[in-house]
Amino acid sequence: MNKISILDIYKQNNHLNKLITINGWIRNNRFSKIGISFLTVSDGSSTSTIQVIAKKILCNYFTEIVKLTIGCSVLISGHLKLSKGNLQIYEIYALHIKVLGWINNPDIYPMSAKQHSIEYIRSYCHLRPRTNLIGVISRIRNTVFQSLNQFLNNFGYLWVSTPIITSIDTEGSGSMFRVSMLDDNNVNSKINYIRKNNEFFKKKVFLTVSGQLTLESYACALSKVYSFGPTFRAENSNTKKHLTEFWMLEVEKSFSDINDISVFAEQLLKNSVADVLNNCMSELLFLQKKIDNTIIHRLNKFLEINFIHVEYTEIIDILLKNKNIFDEDILWGKDLSSKQEKYLVNNHFKSSVIIQNYPKKLKAFYMRVNDDNNTVAAFDVIIPQVGEIIGGSEREDRIDYLDYRMQEIGLNNKNYDWYKDLRRYGTVPHAGFGLGLERLVLFITGINNIREVIPFPRTVGHADF
Repeated sequence: MNKISILDIYKQNNHLNKLITINGWIRNNRFSKIGISFLTVSDGSSTSTIQVIAKKILCNYFTEIVKLTIGCSVLISGHLKLSKGNLQIYEIYALHIKVLGWINNPDIYPMSAKQHSIEYIRSYCHLRPRTNLIGVISRIRNTVFQSLNQFLNNFGYLWVSTPIITSIDTEGSGSMFRVSMLDDNNVNSKINYIRKNNEFFKKKVFLTVSGQLTLESYACALSKVYSFGPTFRAENSNTKKHLTEFWMLEVEKSFSDINDISVFAEQLLKNSVADVLNNCMSELLFLQKKIDNTIIHRLNKFLEINFIHVEYTEIIDILLKNKNIFDEDILWGKDLSSKQEKYLVNNHFKSSVIIQNYPKKLKAFYMRVNDDNNTVAAFDVIIPQVGEIIGGSEREDRIDYLDYRMQEIGLNNKNYDWYKDLRRYGTVPHAGFGLGLERLVLFITGINNIREVIPFPRTVGHADF
């Protein structure tokens, strides 16, 4: 017997008129007085469902089939036929239906058939993948993840797993989560532990905000590398674009500069969007109907228009000429606001923008200082709807400049001695960038809140599951 997915049924036509088996969950159960049930079944493989026709001749029709409610899991065997109705293409005429799992108390099942708000289903993160919306987002997220890995692999980048537990602050901002095994509920135990052992690692350690510094050590030996994993920011920010735990793609390339790496970043973004357009059309059509009626046009336009490269100083001049639009101060040396970013990409340039050469006080210590000694060779990629999606730079490969920058912001040089070794022993020009996976999925899907594009969101005040 041929066991297949619903996706297989719609992608191939060689199963027609054959005996097949599917697994799935009930989405709807309509039954007639003449003894026929019409089951709508989903298995999560696509946006499509399949209608199953179950007749009263089945041995468990009256004892089980008519009692099936939304969410029950089933195994169904039967003949795949072209549908006689207009609402679906295929139907399965059931020969056997086995109920694998019932819904306890169907009346209070959280994912019932009625319309639920996004905020409501977010409170049931363990059940929300059963909704069409989260299923669609999950499949797109998977496509984006695979696309990014494949693109980098095709260009010869090696994947490196960088530490999640770290003793260094990559960004120099101090917004990190401390890692400890101490029992805060047992004061005596805590005091004794500190006296005897001081720390598990003999030093303070944190959850990483970035694997970039350790990744650089591999770039300075293997030339082209990347890491892809969770990172953590202990910022007290509760906006629709921020998470405290999120997935970051970090790319490092030796013998590279800001122009080279920023062009590569644009290529990588566009490749992922193209892969979604090529492989997730049914998901995009669902989102076009439910979330963003311009989504397909918007993504195609994103691919067609070249990103505009512009200097930070020029950006400030543009904003000053249009300062009447903004209710905030516009100053050289100040970071751009979300409102200013939206104006630049949506109104002024009508394109995604790569802003280069920021004031050094706005950026991290490891970014290469330019000849003017006021700016660093850094860039941000700003795209519609999301704003900043990529941040990158040339890395400072001159040890004296690196020392000065670390002293300038008050970092403990001793903690970064190994990092300075990369400049002592065969230093090379190198550059890289970081891309937030969730922000890319946010842009592609048109979803309004970043909490919907990660399975179990961690935000200020929320770390459930």
